[in-house]
Amino acid sequence: MQVPAQFEYRRATSVADAVALLARHGQGARVVAGGHSLIPMMKLRLAQPEVLIDINDLSELGGIGVEAGVLRLGAMVRHAELLASPEVGELVPVLHDAERVIADPIVRNRGTVGGSVCQADPSEDLSGAFAALRAEAVIGDGESVRTVPVREFFTGPYETVVGPAELLLELRVPLWSTGSAYVKVDRRAGDWAVAAAAAALRVVDGRVAEVGIGLTAVGARGFVAAEAEEHLRGGPATDAAFAEAGALAAAHCRPSADQRGPVDYKRHLAGELTVRALRRAAARAGAGAVAA
Repeated sequence: MQVPAQFEYRRATSVADAVALLARHGQGARVVAGGHSLIPMMKLRLAQPEVLIDINDLSELGGIGVEAGVLRLGAMVRHAELLASPEVGELVPVLHDAERVIADPIVRNRGTVGGSVCQADPSEDLSGAFAALRAEAVIGDGESVRTVPVREFFTGPYETVVGPAELLLELRVPLWSTGSAYVKVDRRAGDWAVAAAAAALRVVDGRVAEVGIGLTAVGARGFVAAEAEEHLRGGPATDAAFAEAGALAAAHCRPSADQRGPVDYKRHLAGELTVRALRRAAARAGAGAVAA
C-alpha cells in the first residue's frame, strides 16, 4: 500500500487566511483543492509537504462570468462546472474540447481549473488551451494582486510564478477569437496526452487577423508554438498555410522520449494535431480553410 509521509492539515477560511498559513509554514506547505494530482504524488512520496492547506471552503474563488469582453474563471471552478457552462461552450469551445478529455467524470467533478494549471504538468490539457487563448492569471497575496500572462506563468515542469505565500485567484480569458479547438492523442481515454494542440483564430475576410496555438506534452516553451503563430498572422486561412504552420510547430517543439512514445513520433503528432486544431477552429469561425 502506498501511504503519504506524515503531514499536518489546515483548512483555510478565507484567501487571507490561506495566504497567512502559507507564509507561516513556508516551503513545507502545499495548497490542496481537488487533490487529484497532488495526492497521488504524495502517495508515491514524490511530494512530501509538511502541511496541507485545504482551500475548498473559499467560495470567493469560484464563479464563471463575462465582464467587459473577458471570460472570468475562479480558480476553484470545478472541471465539471466549466464543461457544463453553455456560455463557455459558445464563447471559447476550445475549453469544452479540453475538458471532455480530462480524466473521467469523478476527477472532473472534484478537480479544479486553478489546481490543474498550478500543477504545471507538461501533459496537462488546460494549460495549452489557455496559452492559445492568451489568458491571464490573477495572483494574490492577501493584500495585493498581480496579473501574469499564462504564457509567462510556467517557469518549468511543475513550476510556476506563483510565490510561496500567494494564491492563483482567477483566470481571465479575453474574448478575441471567433473560433477555437483542442485535439489530443492519448493512449487510452482520459489519460495524459501523448501530444495535443489548441488553436484560437480570429478570421477576417479569409485572413488570419489573430491566432494563438498551444502545444501540450511536446516540450513547447510556455505551451506555445510561437513560430507557427507568427507565420499565420496576417496571412490567408488556407489549408496550405495551416500545413506550413504545423511543420513549424513540429520543428520548434522539444519532445522527450518516454513510455508514451519516441521523439520523432511526438514531433509528428505536434505538427499533425496543430493542423487539425487550426482547421477545426477555422470551421467554427465560419471561415473554413480553403484548399489554396
